[in-house]
Amino acid sequence: MRFTETRYGRMRSRSVGDLSGAPPVVTVMGMAVSDYLLPAQAALTWTRTHLLDLPGLSGSGDATRRLAVPDYAQAVCDWLDAAGLPPVILAGHSSGTQVAAHAAAARPDLVAATVLASPTVDPSARSVPKALFQWRRDARYPMPGLSESHKPEWRRAGFGQLVHLLRAHLRDHLEDVVPRLRGPVLVLFGRQDRLCTERWARELVDLAEDGRLVTIPGPHTFLWRDPAAWSEPVRDLAAVVRIEGSSAS
Repeated sequence: MRFTETRYGRMRSRSVGDLSGAPPVVTVMGMAVSDYLLPAQAALTWTRTHLLDLPGLSGSGDATRRLAVPDYAQAVCDWLDAAGLPPVILAGHSSGTQVAAHAAAARPDLVAATVLASPTVDPSARSVPKALFQWRRDARYPMPGLSESHKPEWRRAGFGQLVHLLRAHLRDHLEDVVPRLRGPVLVLFGRQDRLCTERWARELVDLAEDGRLVTIPGPHTFLWRDPAAWSEPVRDLAAVVRIEGSSAS
């Protein structure tokens, strides 16, 4: 565990694994929740991984103010600068995809590839009532223990900040950022996801300079259901990054 000061507040990161020649994977938390991604981080046994808590959320310090999605992305860039890592695979799950995309677009020198797992927010759900309705539909998929994992982090965020987060991410349009991403972009889509449609996932892939889509069984939080589900697709992405890096050198 490590704490890093950024311009928007102190960020907690939790790291596991060892570098073995593969790029490190840095993952941005979901909407106010982070702990549910720990098993998925541990499943990436072929490299070192870092799970980031955004300012004001989960285990991080208070944010300097209410932040927009690009502000959270700048905090991630500050963390990357401080970490001194080689170019990373920057991943996000759910709302973390929006933050990760902004950070990757802003600092292509620090990011070799981007992973958008269960990207948000699908245009079909871009209002508070629609987003909540689809979230409730998605929650019908049996995911034992997931809500219990989320509750302490929801309490830490508080109702007001949760509402702010939802509205901030609804205002941010991922499809406007994806065309600016350099390097490979991997979109991971859960086949039973009710917050993202396959149509929109394919649209994001088509918008990317070098996009690829992998469909995985499960709902929006497929990484809780099967933490290892993303290991091989992300490892394949890392192999592409290594080959391209060798060619460039």
